[in-house]
Amino acid sequence: MATEWEGKSRGSVLGYKIFVFCIKKIGLYSAYFVLFFVALYFCFFAKNSTQAIYYYFRKRRNYSKLKSVLCIYKSYYVFGQTIIDKIAISSGLRDKFTYNFDGIEQLKSILKAKKGGVLISAHVGNFEIAEYFLNELEENVAISLLTTDTEHSDIKAYIESVTNKSSIKFIIIKDDLSHIFEINAALSRNEIICITGDRYVKDTKSLSYTLLGKEAKFPAGPFLLGSRLKVPVIFVYVMKETSKHYHLYARTADVKQRDVEGLLKSYTESLEWILNKYPLQWFNYFNFWNDLKD
Repeated sequence: MATEWEGKSRGSVLGYKIFVFCIKKIGLYSAYFVLFFVALYFCFFAKNSTQAIYYYFRKRRNYSKLKSVLCIYKSYYVFGQTIIDKIAISSGLRDKFTYNFDGIEQLKSILKAKKGGVLISAHVGNFEIAEYFLNELEENVAISLLTTDTEHSDIKAYIESVTNKSSIKFIIIKDDLSHIFEINAALSRNEIICITGDRYVKDTKSLSYTLLGKEAKFPAGPFLLGSRLKVPVIFVYVMKETSKHYHLYARTADVKQRDVEGLLKSYTESLEWILNKYPLQWFNYFNFWNDLKD
């Protein structure tokens, strides 16, 4: 099996069309109902991801074998819910959901300083709906998402065709490092740069640190940027709590400038904290700790 994340997530256009039909024609809970069967399918037919998430529950969380197996299904189901919710919220059903803001004053302070800022998140919860939180803080919040742009273009095109246009701008990471100029330009306009720090891609620069008791590789980029840019760095997570309720957490990274290791340490501690609160919402379905046999 692949030992690193390959840059693309599973899924098909047909699957998304089924969920969109349910959401728009029948209702959100009908999509959740269909998801019961989809999650079960993945348990049996997504061998690599199932093996990886079992390892997370069994070895990193020290759950019993039975509990680990049950949590595999629960994890797939909650992950599917976050995808459905993202489609629903971006299709105009935002008012159907409720939200808690935890540490929101830290985000407000960034905007008031008008120097821009860096938000580092992870593939936990539903970070992709963060823009709907941030847009409530100030009318002119501008968000730029740093991405590799490797996801399936046909799925992206379909989702864009059935949802409202996102206000998020995308900065594509390029081999010639020209994205650095785009980042600096965005920060000079008091924009917020968003990036995830928990998916290392093969043949890119990485850093190693311990997460949940085992050393793992992290992409170097987010921590090099966050430690070198003279702007605040905040860890942000948007976690699902009930069917229609989300909780946003924001925590400022208290580290010295150019202290890359310190920022990574602070990030892993923050990530462990959020995973201990929401253990089912770890959505890295690959050999994250590089501890599985091929």
